[in-house]
Amino acid sequence: MYFSSEHFAYRKLVVYQHARAFNKAVYILQKKFPVEERFALCDQMRRAASSIPSNIAESSGRISKKEKLRFIEYAQGSLSETMSQLELSYDVGYITQEELDSMDDQASNIQKMLSGLYKSYLE
Repeated sequence: MYFSSEHFAYRKLVVYQHARAFNKAVYILQKKFPVEERFALCDQMRRAASSIPSNIAESSGRISKKEKLRFIEYAQGSLSETMSQLELSYDVGYITQEELDSMDDQASNIQKMLSGLYKSYLE
């Protein structure tokens, strides 16, 4: 089966675009983490952060409302998980308060958009 680029409607979702930017910001922040965290906190945080846009994309590819909603819930959970890991990163001195605040602002914005997308799937 051939999929044209127009088939991937998730690319047009503003929440998906913001989630990609958030994911990239996580990767950039981790460049200053100690080497010993590469396969611990960094790996776990990368998986959680990359799961946000991935689950948004997957939700848009599902047909049933129930499945669409489930993947938005996964994205919300991954967003919360990533923020928890960023808070730990702050607690142990890997990132600054300003960096944490910036990520928190981005996450709050994404959370609001995910809630809106969730509600739109309920209609």
